[in-house]
Amino acid sequence: MHVPDGFINAPVSVAAGVAAAAAVAVSLRGARRELDERTAPLAGLVAAFIFAVQMLNFPVAAGTSGHLLGGALAAILVGPYTGVLCVSVVLLMQGILFADGGLTALGVNITVMGVVTVVTAHLVFRGLLRVLPAGRRSVTVAGFVAALLSVPAAAAAFTALYAVGGTTDVPLGKVLTAMVGVHVLIGIGEALITAATVGAVIAVRPDLVHGARGLTAPLKLRVDGVLVDAPAAAAPAAAAAAGSTKKVWVTGLVTALVLAGFVSFYASANPDGLEKVAADKGIDEKVEEHAAAGSPLADYGVKDVDDARLSGGLAGVIGVGVTVVAGTGIFWVVRRRRTDDLTATATATPVA
Repeated sequence: MHVPDGFINAPVSVAAGVAAAAAVAVSLRGARRELDERTAPLAGLVAAFIFAVQMLNFPVAAGTSGHLLGGALAAILVGPYTGVLCVSVVLLMQGILFADGGLTALGVNITVMGVVTVVTAHLVFRGLLRVLPAGRRSVTVAGFVAALLSVPAAAAAFTALYAVGGTTDVPLGKVLTAMVGVHVLIGIGEALITAATVGAVIAVRPDLVHGARGLTAPLKLRVDGVLVDAPAAAAPAAAAAAGSTKKVWVTGLVTALVLAGFVSFYASANPDGLEKVAADKGIDEKVEEHAAAGSPLADYGVKDVDDARLSGGLAGVIGVGVTVVAGTGIFWVVRRRRTDDLTATATATPVA
């Protein structure tokens, strides 16, 4: 659903850019409460994983494909504020390096694919957890539904922006029906990927899943027939389980590299939902050439590498590497700011 330059006029693109910048600023502040020394590196990994899976277009209808948006997945794994930042990092890397998503439309894409998907998914996810039985299965089920609904919500948000800033004269009702219709189908794929990923992480490290916090009950000991909380020293296994995230990080990174570097070659070549609707309805009549069209990595291929499989694989690996480095760096700085704030609060001298 990457919106190219030319679909939305300049005033609305600027307004969307301001809204996106404000959302990122709020998210930077909110992410301080979500990130710690264990989850900050994983947030960069989540961004890289989303980048990799977005390269895997899957067929959803005749001549149409879809791909993961990732807002729901990021919100559940690392929290809504950090989730907005994850998707924003991915979109920035895609726009600058791979000419995917217009640069003047970057604010539109962050608003539609980042903010709307994350907010929708977070609200649905939290609402469902309030009524579903407490447990890991409920987290997976809630994640499935949240991801499913987040995609047509993003399609509706694009239609709203097109309604006030579209550069072509296409009946709004036709755009809305086509966009929401095809993206409901894409949402099913999004939901399956999100549920599978969340379920896999919960199975091995539920403590690292933001949406699953509070599910792990404290260790209890039976003393004289009464259950009491176990002292910290009596729970070494629990402490070990909450320790290093190195294994999870390495496994996730290798998975992302394999998906982007190898599996992506087998992705559907059909246009995605927005591209198909734009071509069918005439929305793309005034599309503009991407400012980074001459990038060595444009269109997810390495310039001057003739073998398509090798070119696409190298581009995917480079993209994962750049995204994980950029994302981890950003989230590490955010975490350090949180540490500095906590230190300042703890050392502040009370005023009499």
